[in-house]
Amino acid sequence: MTAWILVLTASLYLVCPPVRAQTPTSLPTVDLYVGMHRLQAELAVEPRDRATGLMWRKSMPENRAMLFVFEGHALHCFWMRNTFIPLSIAFLRDDGSIVNIAQMQPLQETSHCPAEPVRYALEVNQGWFKKRNIVPPMKVRGLPN
Repeated sequence: MTAWILVLTASLYLVCPPVRAQTPTSLPTVDLYVGMHRLQAELAVEPRDRATGLMWRKSMPENRAMLFVFEGHALHCFWMRNTFIPLSIAFLRDDGSIVNIAQMQPLQETSHCPAEPVRYALEVNQGWFKKRNIVPPMKVRGLPN
């Protein structure tokens, strides 16, 4: 019986290898501005990049961010599965105005959703918006079309 379990476990390992920490991919970046503050944001435009987001990363430089760009307006919700960095997320209208900001804790699967359908979401290190007194409906400039 034990040998059979070992064979089954080995077979499953080959078919479904365990998830390993992934290294960040090289995504294009864009400079964004909120008031006088500048962020260099990685662009997550492709479905795979949006699904991965900031997963597996252990840190992010202070003025870096990830901008999620969706094809259409919807209630795009986020969670923190496999994400080790505490983040703040701003949900943005097409004109860059902030709809709402949520605080997301590492490794939690709680959903964080916009208060209205949006096309953009901007993740930064937790507290980045608060330290700079950035609140809705302030605007983020430099969003891609």
